[in-house]
Amino acid sequence: MYFIYLYLYKNKKFKTIELIKFKMGLLKILRKIKLKEHQVRLLTLGLDNSGKTTIIKSILGQDPTSTSPTLGFTINTLKYGNNTINFWDIGGQTTIRSYWRNYFEETDGVIWVVDSGDKLRLKDCKEELHNLLKQEKLAGATLIVLCNKQDINGALKVEEIKNLLELESITSRHWMIMPCCGLTGDGLKEGLNWIMDDISSRIFMLE
Repeated sequence: MYFIYLYLYKNKKFKTIELIKFKMGLLKILRKIKLKEHQVRLLTLGLDNSGKTTIIKSILGQDPTSTSPTLGFTINTLKYGNNTINFWDIGGQTTIRSYWRNYFEETDGVIWVVDSGDKLRLKDCKEELHNLLKQEKLAGATLIVLCNKQDINGALKVEEIKNLLELESITSRHWMIMPCCGLTGDGLKEGLNWIMDDISSRIFMLE
């Protein structure tokens, strides 16, 4: 059936109802493949210079000190038990944030990285996070907020960041906030374990 629809689509004979059926069928196929292979898609977001790439490199066992600003996005894969995690690392510069929505499709979890020492931009951080959570394509996605750079002097504590970001107002999804340090790796294993346990309980529980 799908091959017939694809032929019609290429020949521009697709009716609206047929296109809808094709898209729905294709999504079901992709979902089945995803479930079978235990593929998990994690979107890593936050303001620029929050340490997103540093965190991912630490998780992957790479040198976290050799990073540069992400202009666009990078994808990294990690085998995690029976699961395969695809980390989508998206740049956080102001000019790039309007393009974040292009990467929301099929996202299972969001890793929101906060620079715990950047007190002046926490208001921007809160606004960007809450705007992000309003996106329909991210509905239900698990959220973990990683308070990075806890090793620097004057870094805000987790409780302070939770209050400033107004996380208690989030009631439509599972969320957690944890301290971490991308350079040393402190807290990253615990954070990854939590988000993967939550996602696995939702996606793979019916297998």
